[in-house]
Amino acid sequence: MSSSTTTDTELALDALQLNESRFLELLEKLIGESRFVQNTGVGTAFVPEEDRVVAHVLKCLDPFKVENGGKLIVERKTYVPGRSNVIIRLPGKGSEQLSFVGSHLDVVPADPESWNVDPFKLTIDGDKLYGRGTTDCLGHVALMTTLFTQLSEIDGFELNTSLSCVFIASEEANGPGIGVDGLVENGELDHCKSGPVVWVDCADSQPCIGTAGAITWDLKCQGHRFHSGLPHKGINAIELAMEATTKLQQEFYTKFPPCDLEKEYKFITSSTMKPTQIRCAPGGLNQIPPDATVSGDIRLTPFYDVEEVKSFLEQTVEEMNKKVGELPTRGPWSKFIIDDPKNPSGGEKIVGKLSIEWGEHLLTGIACDLTSPAFTKMCDSIQEVKGKAEPYSLTGSLPLVHDLKSAGFDIQLIGFGLMSTYHADDEHCLLSDMKDAASILAKLIKKFH
Repeated sequence: MSSSTTTDTELALDALQLNESRFLELLEKLIGESRFVQNTGVGTAFVPEEDRVVAHVLKCLDPFKVENGGKLIVERKTYVPGRSNVIIRLPGKGSEQLSFVGSHLDVVPADPESWNVDPFKLTIDGDKLYGRGTTDCLGHVALMTTLFTQLSEIDGFELNTSLSCVFIASEEANGPGIGVDGLVENGELDHCKSGPVVWVDCADSQPCIGTAGAITWDLKCQGHRFHSGLPHKGINAIELAMEATTKLQQEFYTKFPPCDLEKEYKFITSSTMKPTQIRCAPGGLNQIPPDATVSGDIRLTPFYDVEEVKSFLEQTVEEMNKKVGELPTRGPWSKFIIDDPKNPSGGEKIVGKLSIEWGEHLLTGIACDLTSPAFTKMCDSIQEVKGKAEPYSLTGSLPLVHDLKSAGFDIQLIGFGLMSTYHADDEHCLLSDMKDAASILAKLIKKFH
């Protein structure tokens, strides 16, 4: 590559501005399909038809494909009918690779009655772009599609580094083998391993450098039903659940306290164990409940091991069962071991019992590699456009990202919507942020040139 070509390419990347009309035209079409790509999972009320979005993306890309005189290689990968993924490639001259993955073609459901605008239509109010998917994640699909078309149409544009962009199906409620997991399984992302992968599905135009694991749990408590006017003859499962939950939380926070790495990665909170639901056996208000279940959610920073947490809490429950009579009680007539009311003089005891069960999908958090050149270059690019790079971590979960990182990919996270409107009523992004995003990504590409 000649120095003049290099200069032309660098100048083009420095000068690149988002083609606003092309972006908005595509985004309007994508948001118009958002009603049909709502996703709550296979076999549920909302199974998305991602091909409706894919059709608009492919039409926008068509004039820029190699076979039509452009520079882009575009592939459609389908593992379930109607639910395709899209891979866009812009080949470079060298062996290095920079990939943008993760912008997804489905959305979470929206209730039009709860919105002030139509969620399934793009509404422009000054700088605000309203509609389901503007932030998460159809706005990113429109952004990346527009960016790659603009790169393709630059005269004399060529890179040493090859670029690729991957749009995925089935992110909001993952169905096995449909989206990114299917692409990995079939080797379609192998080329991405030779360079960093920028996962474009976060928010606030800053690097997200860490996420948490998510572990759902059910603490089941067995008591003994009796009339509440004779509380000493019953074991109150709700009271047992309250005391056992308190003990579990105390032990959890002692064993898995805040750590220095959480500060380094700027996690907003440390690991947490929170009860979020409680239910008990049906009955009258004058009955001691015989069973109760407390369910909750553990958010675990990536510096602790999921299996260690499970094992520790299972052991804690086992120890509580051995000493259930020693747990604190609520008043003088609250007991977790009682004489059998049917045979009070026979020495038989009824003993409260505890068990803990885990949810089907236990998610592990990630910590991005802060020594990766991709992280440094991303921060530099953001600073050039926004004036400051402020990496952050959150205790939300990105299971697909963890799977890729575990498979050997150098993952970095970025996104340009608004965290405050993720999955929210009146979801929106800012046009100014998307325009800045194009500049940030162009400068990042330049640094890999």
